[in-house]
Order: sequence, then C-alpha cells, then structure tokens
Amino acid sequence: MTTPPPHIEIDGVPAAGPELLATLMSGFGHFTAMQVRDGRVRGYGLHVDRLDRATRELFGQGIDGEHVRHLLAEALRTAGRRDATARVYVYGGGAGAGSAGSSGGSGAGSAGSPGGVRLVVTVRDPASPPETPQRLKSVDYWRPAAHIKHLGGFGQAYFGEAARREGYDDALLTSRDGEIAEGAVTNIAFWDGTSVIWPSAPALTGITMALLEPLLGSVRRRVTLADLPGMRAAFVTNSRGIAPVGGIDEVTFAVDEELIGRVHEAYASVPWEHL
Repeated sequence: MTTPPPHIEIDGVPAAGPELLATLMSGFGHFTAMQVRDGRVRGYGLHVDRLDRATRELFGQGIDGEHVRHLLAEALRTAGRRDATARVYVYGGGAGAGSAGSSGGSGAGSAGSPGGVRLVVTVRDPASPPETPQRLKSVDYWRPAAHIKHLGGFGQAYFGEAARREGYDDALLTSRDGEIAEGAVTNIAFWDGTSVIWPSAPALTGITMALLEPLLGSVRRRVTLADLPGMRAAFVTNSRGIAPVGGIDEVTFAVDEELIGRVHEAYASVPWEHL
C-alpha cells in the first residue's frame, strides 16, 4: 500500500510539492556553502569530500562529486549567474526521488544511488566578509555533532541573534569552563606572536579553515577565555572569507595588518576550480 504524501499548506495555499517540502522540513541533513566567482569555486574537492563523509555517516551512502558539480552548474545557469553564494543541501529520501525547481535559481534532485538522497542547490547573491573587525560575545554552548555542517542549528542562531541584540557581531561558542570551540557561523584562529592557533575543541573544520591551515603553518591546541589576554590578534573565517576580530567580551585586539595580510595572501594563492 502506497503512503500518500502529506498535505501541507503555506499561508493557506497548498504546497506544490508536499513530499519534497516535507523532506526539507525534517531538519535532518547537512550542507556546504561556497562562494562562486566566474563559475569557479575555491576548494571544490574539499566541499565534495565533506558532503560525502557526512552523507555516509547520516544516510549510509556516498555521493557523486560530478553529479554535485552538474547540479551546481545547472542551478547557476538557470539563475543566470556567474557570481553567487551557492549551497548544496543533502537530505534523506526514498528511491526515485525526482527533481524539482523553484524561483531564485534553486533545484533539487536525486543522487542517483540506491536508497536515494535528495540534493538541494540554492543560489543567491554573492557575499563578502565583513569590512569591520568583529566583536564576539562568548556563550556557554557547543554544537552537537560539531564535525558535521548539519541542519537544525537553532542553538547557534539563538545565541548569535542574542549577541547582536547586545551590540556584538556574533557569538563565540565556549564550554562551561571557557574552552573556545568556534564562532556561531565561523571558525576562529588566534595569533600569539609566534603561531596561528586554531582551537582544538570539537568544531566544524570549515573549508576556508581547511585551505588556510596548512598554508599558515598553524597549530591546533586548547584555547580558553582565560588565554585571551595573552593573544596578540585573532581572525574568523567562513565561506564568505576572512575578517579580523576586534574583541571578545571585554578583551580587545588590535588588528595585526601584517598577520591579516599574510592570511589573505595565503587564501589568494588557493586555485579556483571550474564547476
């Protein structure tokens, strides 16, 4: 007996694809985000590797990187964009999951493998890192399954919004005893005058971080709020790029132009890959 799709209405209007929408509303899945410039992406292979690892962990199967590349290229073509912010979401789905499109240059389709997963691509305006040094507020929160760029990030969104209401730019996720993990939507690195240090607490290894880490000769080790006065500078990274940190709670940091210049130079040396 075939189970009928759920009935879903949005603002009183029945959804055009209720089965797909129900999947997207499940909140169980993961994604990757990237900046596209002239149809090219930095670290595309790292994006695919991360998608594949998380899909295997969550859904017991891998994904085809060339299929992902095709979906991205088609979404960009349909949206008429060469520069964009693109995301690839992965959800669980049944065999025969079909494709669907929507306005704004997004698409969804099956991964073409037994059991099926749904891949959803969204395309939006390109984005850049913040132009001003970021002020962060520490909060007692670590993301569950932090190694996965998973959906359902209510906690980090909640604390991020709360920090912005208090005049900060974002939240910094720490443990109860002050061990630093990551920003709400960023990785964070510190400069002690000798080494670039990434916190070793459980956190997502972002693609920008993964690209920079070997180029900067950086290290990972435990960093706590108590260590901050001994740090000379800090910066955050995510899919938008790199931004200096001007302060965390009551601790302020001067922008180390030499350091930030070196970080930007390292990032600029990463080759772009065509989709």
